Formats: sequence, C-alpha cells, structure tokens
Amino acid sequence: MRGWRASVAAIVALMLGASGALAQTSGLIRLTDREDLFGWEAVGRVDLGRDGYCTGVLIAPDQVLTAAHCVYDRAGQGIAPDIIRFRAGLRDGVVISEAGVAKYVVAPGYDPAAGMQAENIGRDVALLQLTAPIPAALAAPFHLSAAPAPGQRVSVVSYGRDRDKAPSWQRDCGLLWRAEGIMGFDCAVINGSSGAPVFAKDGGRARILSLVSGGNWDGGESRAYGMDLPDLVAGLKQGLRAASYNPLAANPGFRRVTVGGGGASGAKFARP
Repeated sequence: MRGWRASVAAIVALMLGASGALAQTSGLIRLTDREDLFGWEAVGRVDLGRDGYCTGVLIAPDQVLTAAHCVYDRAGQGIAPDIIRFRAGLRDGVVISEAGVAKYVVAPGYDPAAGMQAENIGRDVALLQLTAPIPAALAAPFHLSAAPAPGQRVSVVSYGRDRDKAPSWQRDCGLLWRAEGIMGFDCAVINGSSGAPVFAKDGGRARILSLVSGGNWDGGESRAYGMDLPDLVAGLKQGLRAASYNPLAANPGFRRVTVGGGGASGAKFARP
C-alpha cells in the first residue's frame, strides 16, 4: 500500500540520519569455548552451498528462523533446500549438532528484488524445516518475545564476515525506534549477520524479539534493522505445514546453485 510504504520509508530515512545521545553499547564477545556457548547453542550458521552463509536460530527442534533474503541467489531465484545446512553452535569446526533442510517458506509478500525497502524489511523472514530434529537437550529452542518496551535493551548473537568460525555475542545494545512492524537497533552487524536473532530479556530468560535484516556499519555508528515477528512466524508455521515435501515441485523457482557469501558491503543501507 503506497501510503504505508511512504510513511515507513520516511521514518527509516529520518532514523538513519538521526544522531544524538545513545546509551553505551558493549563490544563483541567471541564464544570460543563450550562454556562460553552455554545457553546460546540454538544459534547457528546457516550454510548455503559451499560459500554463502547467514545466521539462524532454532524455534523448535526441527525449525530454524533466518532472513528471507538468505534463501535467494543473486538472480532472485530460491535456493534448493538440499544445499542448505544448519550448524547449531558452530565454533572452530565443532558443532553442537547439525542437520540439512527439507523445505522452507518465506513471509508472504517478500520480494527478493526489492532490497532494503521498508516494507521488505518487515517481511524478511524465512522458516526452515530441518531433515531431522536437533534434540532440545543439545540446543534448546528459543521462544519469541512480546512487544518491546520503549528503550528496550537487547543482545545479538551472530556470525559475520571475518568472524564466521564462531558466534559473536553483543551482550548489550538498544532498540532505537519501532514503527509499522519494523525496528532499528544500535547493534553491530556485518555481512553474514543476516537472520541473527535479536534477544530481549523476559523474566531473566532471553527471547527472540527480532531478526537482523540489514544494517549499516560505516561512518562510526552501527545500525541494524529488523521486524516484528509473532504474526509472521505464526503464518510461516502454517505455511510450512501446508508446503509439499517435494520442495522443487512446490517451488518451481528453486535453482541448484552455489551462492556467494554475505551480500552487499560498504553501502549506506546495506544487507549483512
């Protein structure tokens, strides 16, 4: 809807240009050892063929959330599920557990050709169905968070360019704004951080507030952008149950490809 697009785009443009006092954010902590990873095992690297990757997170033993743009190649064609692999808790070649992907669904209305338009950010979610469940005793899935409070403090666990061998945890960054189903954060993201869970504390437990869709890491101020999740995820779960178990037949746009890593870099409003 044209008015919705214009209003959200204006908000995003305003916030991108906004400066001013921000709360201090923490740096990145590399989760190198098994004890460092405790509690974050359900975050993993989503490997896309030989070269590409994103970040993903378990929300059920056999379901992984990631960014929708991760499952498209540079020509805008869906990647065949059988070249995708989720590696939970990957660190320096060691995984907590891993599984292939049987099928996936993306949020209705997501357009791989539309890039970082505001309405696309709000739909940039994919749900992957694993070929086998990962036991919760090894990697306990995360629940979704309720709507954030103003000034919500958050954390992000992600893989990224030059730090893709182990997850990095930014234990404290902040929600800057939220409007029309999208959010802005002052969290550090880079290529490969796409699909990374943004966590909010709820009664002492981390819950998934949003996923990283894109961001800006140039110019001295980190920015990340994500979306509201509850309604999208509920619809994706229904879509996954309805989807054919033959993904190539159900999705004739799939191509068997080897994708390049990451996405655009160095742009003012870039895709991690």
